[in-house]
Amino acid sequence: MLMLLKQRSVIAALFVFATRALTYMPEATSQTAPDGPTLAVKTLSAGMHRIQAEVAATDSTRSRGLMYRKQLAPNHGMLFVFEQANVQCFWMRNTLLPLSIAFILDDGTITNIADMAPLTENSHCSTAPVRYTLEMEQGWFAKRGITAGKMITGIQ
Repeated sequence: MLMLLKQRSVIAALFVFATRALTYMPEATSQTAPDGPTLAVKTLSAGMHRIQAEVAATDSTRSRGLMYRKQLAPNHGMLFVFEQANVQCFWMRNTLLPLSIAFILDDGTITNIADMAPLTENSHCSTAPVRYTLEMEQGWFAKRGITAGKMITGIQ
């Protein structure tokens, strides 16, 4: 009888563990940037398109951005999060990859998108005060028909 109770306890514990494992869906995972800090990764959506975005939410991670990267995985990018909405401007010093940047309002609406050439210091700015920007490989937004006025979900 004692053996049967122990078996039932083990089975019940395994069931609880398996149930929790199957229902656990982390909001963000993490990814280590080459020669940089480990950044949280959020899953965003642009319509039916899924994006894995490293989150740069501190001064140091925003300053580094995607500098020195030699490649981005398909559908991967970087989400920049600022404390307050302001006109945000970006350049490409020490950034080896051509990128497109979407400037995003608090509600997820894209205000404008700019293509940025690698290793340049030209400013690319939002047309309105924003708290979020999303950098992807150059042409990612255009190839998917994502333009100003469209939404990015999963940011908050």
